[in-house]
Amino acid sequence: MDLALLISTFSAQHDSSQHSQQEALYRSLRDMLLDGRIPPGTRLASTRMLAGELGIARNSAVYAYERLAEEGFVAATRNGTITLWDGRGRPRARDEGGPHPVRLSDRVQGLDNPQPEPDRMLPFVPGLPSLDEFPIVQWRRCVERAWRQIAPAQLAYGPIEGLPELRRAVAAYIKVSRGVRCETEQVFITDGTQSSLELCARVLANPGDFGWLENPCYNGARTAFRSTGLHIVPVEVDREGMAPEEDQWRRTPPKLIYTTPSHQYPLGSLMSIQRRAMLVEQARACGAWIIEDDYDSEFRHGGQPLPAIQGIHADAPVCYIGTFSKTMFPALRLGFMVIPPTLVDRLSSTLRELVHRGHPADQLAMAEFMDSGLFARHLRKMRALYAHRRDRLQAALAEHLGASLKVRESSGGMHLSTELALPHHDSDIACIARDRGLVLQPLSRYRVAQGRPYNGFVLGYAGLQDATIEKAAVQFAQVMEAARPLSR
Repeated sequence: MDLALLISTFSAQHDSSQHSQQEALYRSLRDMLLDGRIPPGTRLASTRMLAGELGIARNSAVYAYERLAEEGFVAATRNGTITLWDGRGRPRARDEGGPHPVRLSDRVQGLDNPQPEPDRMLPFVPGLPSLDEFPIVQWRRCVERAWRQIAPAQLAYGPIEGLPELRRAVAAYIKVSRGVRCETEQVFITDGTQSSLELCARVLANPGDFGWLENPCYNGARTAFRSTGLHIVPVEVDREGMAPEEDQWRRTPPKLIYTTPSHQYPLGSLMSIQRRAMLVEQARACGAWIIEDDYDSEFRHGGQPLPAIQGIHADAPVCYIGTFSKTMFPALRLGFMVIPPTLVDRLSSTLRELVHRGHPADQLAMAEFMDSGLFARHLRKMRALYAHRRDRLQAALAEHLGASLKVRESSGGMHLSTELALPHHDSDIACIARDRGLVLQPLSRYRVAQGRPYNGFVLGYAGLQDATIEKAAVQFAQVMEAARPLSR
């Protein structure tokens, strides 16, 4: 222990503050331990010697040592007072032989994503609506009126099912727009699609049950199933959507089936009405629940949308989920799910132990936004805008990338799914693109383990203006040219 350094530090601490001698000594020793000037394993001077060197009462030294011991910085042993702090922000255990091993739970193994979070405003980020076209002035007025209506009691946790005003508005909207069969009490407001998925997985299935996912699939569904202990089964997708094989129903009878029938994510196919009816019939026969994710059905660019699977039969075993992240803006963090009548009472009582609801102003504002017609008006505008941007992107890709990229047919949505026609790997090209300011989301990252491989990109276009689309397509072509040596 460097007594000269301690004496200097103690003198500065005592002279520059109003602290007592014992407090100044404690702070001096603590600071020297925190910044590593006293290494771990150092034996401190005895309280008698330290008091004599500093010219203070021995009780002051005893006080400082006892306080450091209480906080885990030092330990009293038969050989004197030994420092435990390693100078890097943690106490060192007396029998420590190395760093404490870090292992997360088995439920989250394989869920880590080493890729850096992309800049959400870069070209081609999927799932992002046109934020610059959002009617923020009208929305702000709805929020302001909502806050004027809120009583103090509403600042506590809200109803577990969500505010009745928004539940009624959602029920009225999806009955007309999506053919969903529901009453207000079947609508539960959630924090978004991921929240709905995790709730369904937690309350409707047990760890080890089979959970069917489309291949390729929305990664949030895979995360929800894996983190709740389900045994994931990939089900391939064709031009008519999710296409389970007959023997899959026998070999891996599902407890949960996740599907995006109105616009398969990420490939874009539309599930036929025949396959929808068959899926309901077979799910009912094996006691499975269908989770129908209708995430961007509002943006169909050609023809009338097919009704939701949930509306095919009055007693369909379907939990219908939706989100306002695509129709409004992602930061709103509001979604909803419609559950069968037989689940309402049980789910309400269970959720009281699982979640707490909030955001009363946002829920009231959203209800007014829908009831006033602003929501429908905004959707009509965005539907036309997104159809125009999709056409512009398809034309730009055809002009600048030609035969090197094949665009899959899609009747709507906010993104294009593409296939690489050249022998490149999508992840390699995505790395080159990231360095050039483009977000090319590899299609291979949506593959479910052991399912069919895919090689291409998911290109979001909803937030891109015409000039940006043209510039981004040119950059994309330059990225492909730079990647050519990789295929040799």
